[in-house]
Amino acid sequence: QVQLVESGGGLVQAGGSLRLSCAVSGRTFSGYGMGWFRQAPGKEREFVAAFTWIGQYTYYTDSVKGRFTISGDNGKSTVYLQMNFLKPEDTAVYYCAADTSPLRGPLSVDDIDYWGQGTQVTVSS
Repeated sequence: QVQLVESGGGLVQAGGSLRLSCAVSGRTFSGYGMGWFRQAPGKEREFVAAFTWIGQYTYYTDSVKGRFTISGDNGKSTVYLQMNFLKPEDTAVYYCAADTSPLRGPLSVDDIDYWGQGTQVTVSS
């Protein structure tokens, strides 16, 4: 029903920036909650940021506040994650995610109905 394709990952030095993109297709609705999660080697997948097309409400995990920005382009059906001032601890596979219910706050893994395949972000010191 919903397809998510991430792009934009790569290798960057600490303090640098990357912009991730998530192309959304299929049965999408403005009320869906969209988000980004990340998973580092040996660790559980964790919430990073969430966004809703309606009202442009956003939520962030504390560790990325002030550094990352989630946004969306409705015309292009694309969700973005702008990552600035990157740190080595940001290194992880980043996953785009969709919750087929209205976004009411930060997302948990259990909220997610559709996942992208992930894109690797590596930050060197």
